[in-house]
Amino acid sequence: MAYNNRMSQQFHGSQQHGRGRKKEDENDALMRLPDKEIAGCINDIGIPFTAADLIKPNPQQVQMVLEWFAELLMNTTRDTVEPAMRAAADDVCGDFPDIVPTDTRNLMGFFANVRRLMLECGVNDFTFTDLTKPTHDRLVKIFSYLINFVRFRESQTAVIDEHFNKTEKTKQRIDTLYGENQDMEQRLEDMRRSLRSNESEVKEKMRRNDELKARLRQLGISQEQVAETLERVKADKARQQTKLKEKMERAVKTRQEVDKLRPYVMESPASLQATLTELSDNLLREKAQIDAMEKRARALQTSSDTFTVVSNDVQACVKLLEDVSVELHKEDDEELRALRNKEAISERGNNVREVEQTEGLLQWPSSGWRSFGRCRKSSGKSEQRNSATWSEGGSGSSKLRKRWPT
Repeated sequence: MAYNNRMSQQFHGSQQHGRGRKKEDENDALMRLPDKEIAGCINDIGIPFTAADLIKPNPQQVQMVLEWFAELLMNTTRDTVEPAMRAAADDVCGDFPDIVPTDTRNLMGFFANVRRLMLECGVNDFTFTDLTKPTHDRLVKIFSYLINFVRFRESQTAVIDEHFNKTEKTKQRIDTLYGENQDMEQRLEDMRRSLRSNESEVKEKMRRNDELKARLRQLGISQEQVAETLERVKADKARQQTKLKEKMERAVKTRQEVDKLRPYVMESPASLQATLTELSDNLLREKAQIDAMEKRARALQTSSDTFTVVSNDVQACVKLLEDVSVELHKEDDEELRALRNKEAISERGNNVREVEQTEGLLQWPSSGWRSFGRCRKSSGKSEQRNSATWSEGGSGSSKLRKRWPT
């Protein structure tokens, strides 16, 4: 019984495979067009072609026809795939680009696109040999499926254009929203960058303000020290001037006394000489003291001028402090402005999230309508197949017109 069961399974499997092949042969028979009709359609597109060219196909001519169909349906030619194939050859071959000829690699790239087109048309067994070594039977099948697909596409042009226009409008809306989103993100980034730059400027100005405050405190201490030194120098100057005045008065009195004693000294030359020598020594000493006092006075005057310059610097520092105070007020205003910008940024962020939600809502209906359109199309095809199967007295050409409108 187990053996019979296996035999029955094998028999049923072969039956199912045979039914599948039979169904494919029926589809090929329905889709297959006469040679003259295929040649006429190809001539209509502007490429010279005869029924004899189908019987003895030329690979270059076949490639030209397929390239025309690919350009019509997919906007693809060997020239459009050439940059991508050249880049792929550079990556794979490296320093040996001549391993794969240019025509061969372009033909391989074109074959990949044509194979995808063939799958859409219903030709699932399209191979590279169909481009390089085509046969009559394969060309009739391929061109029949392509021509029927083009006819079906032309009969459904209004529906295709309608859905295409809807898709284009949706893409334009998405592009518009994406552009607005990018603009808002750019503005948001600019605001953040401006906020960061303002924060760095505020920190820099606060640091400079602290440095100026420390410098001002040091200058205040230096000013106090300079003021104390100035007071001491002024007191010393007053004392030295008093001493100088006293010595000058003493010198005048001494000269007066000398004048009074001169007549008496004239009587004794030796004593006069001695007195003169003594007076000369005293005079030299007094003169040296006077010179020292004058130098001291000039030094005191220089110190006084220095103190005046320092006082002017202190006044300039005070003025600088006033300017710093004004700058601090400006910084407060800038902080308020930065706070307002931060609030504006948060508001813009909310607007961006609303735009993203709106974009998501717009994308959902679009995908829903597309899936609904595919369901409608598949149901229409099923009804056409059922009507073609159960119609009585119909010929093969009427079945073709029902399943594939011309």
